[in-house]
Amino acid sequence: MCLAIPGQILEVVDEHNRLALVDVAGVRRNVNIGLLDAEDGGVGPGDWVLIHVGFALSKVDEDEALATRKLLEQMGSEYEQELRELQASVIE
Repeated sequence: MCLAIPGQILEVVDEHNRLALVDVAGVRRNVNIGLLDAEDGGVGPGDWVLIHVGFALSKVDEDEALATRKLLEQMGSEYEQELRELQASVIE
């Protein structure tokens, strides 16, 4: 199962390639934020985004991000598998 999972942008690590370090439930990975550049001035540190296959797909507010994460955690093994896959991925 593929999920869009919420994460918080910690810092933009590569402005040219639009890569940001994002924290997803304690897992930190680089994701591409370029898809959100046209959306209200883009995203930056402190913003919450939904992530799928290494791309930030949409910006969400903190309440929505935390509520989504809580629902995903209740899914159990599917969510845990998604976090394992995220942890194993590398985008540089």
